[in-house]
Amino acid sequence: MHFLSVADWSASQIETTIALALKVKKNPKEYSQALAQKTLMMFFQKPSLRTRTSFEVAMVQLGGHAIYYDLGASPWSKGKESIPDTAKVVSRFCDALTARLYRHQELQELARYATISVINALTDYEHPCQILGDLMTIHEKKGTLKGLKLTYLGDGNNNVTHSLLFGCSILGIDISVGCPKGADYEPQPSVLTQARKFAMKRNTKVEVSYEARSVLANADIVYADSWMSYHIPEEKKDERFRIFQPYQVNTQAMSYAKPSAVFMNCLPAQRGAEQTAEVIDGPQSIVFDQAENRLHIQKAILLMLLR
Repeated sequence: MHFLSVADWSASQIETTIALALKVKKNPKEYSQALAQKTLMMFFQKPSLRTRTSFEVAMVQLGGHAIYYDLGASPWSKGKESIPDTAKVVSRFCDALTARLYRHQELQELARYATISVINALTDYEHPCQILGDLMTIHEKKGTLKGLKLTYLGDGNNNVTHSLLFGCSILGIDISVGCPKGADYEPQPSVLTQARKFAMKRNTKVEVSYEARSVLANADIVYADSWMSYHIPEEKKDERFRIFQPYQVNTQAMSYAKPSAVFMNCLPAQRGAEQTAEVIDGPQSIVFDQAENRLHIQKAILLMLLR
């Protein structure tokens, strides 16, 4: 079994993984040898702090071992070895493989030829491990995942937004995306179509609006992400900051949500851009609890795939 997309897992699988993560977080010593003698290969094309660290620490604390491999100097990146050959070789050495790649299609090809579990550690299309950790955090803070509304403001055409759309709609959370108009900024149509199919089964809502204030009404969770994803050229920064400014999460924006609303950002975050310092460092922010839970959800994902 692989974990390439939130959409690939059922509500039951996601709920089981979150429940396991909460158990592991509460009683880590019970799992200290759960993956003894297991090895995780970690392929990275993009920079990483939380994903790399949480996977490495997770394997150590579960009794296993992780190998970090920078693809920049690999035969694969130099065009001297194919993705299928790479997948087949690593499958002979390791028990699982996690990959942080620019192109989602390359991750899918890697999984097609691997005979071990492949985990999406972020691509241009999705960031599923992040969103399972986010859902775990929401469950911790709200005591449930039912009957909630999450509002995302900012760049709708990014991996975090896509995974949030899948995760919320599968588990029965209303999700509203406030973003600029245009294909460069809105969630991909195929993602919206699939998310709305999931939402119909749960009798919940998936909404996209070009007006930030309206989507914030009754929000239990307000979520922001970087306006400059890894694939965005630096020369577009000024233009994008101008376009996204109306979607900044500031004190006024938070006032439109429920008084009990929490603020989330998957990090890294730039104060004064997607959110102000008053919000991310304020009492409604749960971003560092959210970051910590990457470790616990990573453990649960590994246990689901390797035990």
